[in-house]
Amino acid sequence: MDATAAAGKVTREHLQRDAYLYIRQSTLKQVINNTESTQRQYALRSRAIALGWDHSQIIVIDTDQGQSGASTEGRDGFQRLVAEVGMGHAGIVLGLEVSRLARNNTDWHRLLEICALTGTLILDEDGLYDPGNFNDRLLLGLKGTMSEAELHLLKARLRGGVLSKARRGELVQPLPVGLVYDHAERVVLDPDTSVQQAIRHLLVTFAATGSAYAVVKAFADAGLKFPRRLRTGPNKGELTWGILQHHRVLQILHNPRYAGAFFYGRHSHRRGPGGKTATRVLPRDQWTVLITDAHPGYLTWAEFEANQARLAELAAAHGTDSGAQFRVGGQAVSR
Repeated sequence: MDATAAAGKVTREHLQRDAYLYIRQSTLKQVINNTESTQRQYALRSRAIALGWDHSQIIVIDTDQGQSGASTEGRDGFQRLVAEVGMGHAGIVLGLEVSRLARNNTDWHRLLEICALTGTLILDEDGLYDPGNFNDRLLLGLKGTMSEAELHLLKARLRGGVLSKARRGELVQPLPVGLVYDHAERVVLDPDTSVQQAIRHLLVTFAATGSAYAVVKAFADAGLKFPRRLRTGPNKGELTWGILQHHRVLQILHNPRYAGAFFYGRHSHRRGPGGKTATRVLPRDQWTVLITDAHPGYLTWAEFEANQARLAELAAAHGTDSGAQFRVGGQAVSR
């Protein structure tokens, strides 16, 4: 779009309102490493000045750095932008490309609708658009559709790569305590013999008693601690020892990794009310991948199966169904 055509869309009314420059990168890694994109986004200020806005009228909204454009959830900056446009404070909205503003078509068309109602222009790296003009709005709508499709294709490619590695049993995943990756990214037993002894003692005690509660009692009576690796925080990866709890015993007994098996797709995830993700354990025949004897373990597959049968008997005896649970926000919730 040439400068004359662009300038013809800008009216005195537009220039009396502010210019809002929206800046976003999808991840913190991109913010740190892809500085060129950030510089290009900030450089759009000069485009607004060339169209007649004063430097003091340009308001930069960059609080959504490191946030995905797939939805408005958690994007306070985008919510503020929509509010400012809706109140008629914006003469123009600037963004490097449509995907910086929104990759979700619902969010994008909502913004277009509000811009059209308030007479707000939109500018990206390709040109200047008036959402109140049919042709401009059609083009912006197509850009939004292509942006959302691009996100879908990116996710599909990533998903395909993950599935391909998983089907070969080569996908690197967080390992439970007692198992680690060696220098060649092969799963091996933790070289710390005290960790190995604690896990073996747990499994032997369960085999002898047939009760997870009995395992907890045995450890408590003997004053034994159980290891745990920190998953988050400044000490991530460090080994700590604490009191063995019942839920930890069940986690270990139900985890096929301890039997040397690789698995993937044991859980289903769905977004529930309030944006919370609900996670459900699937029946084994619905898992995406299960490869037995994939790496060293602490018990055989036959022993693991025997433990599962015993746990199922205990659950039935107590009228519970340990497999029919959702996890919402880290808490187990019965169906």
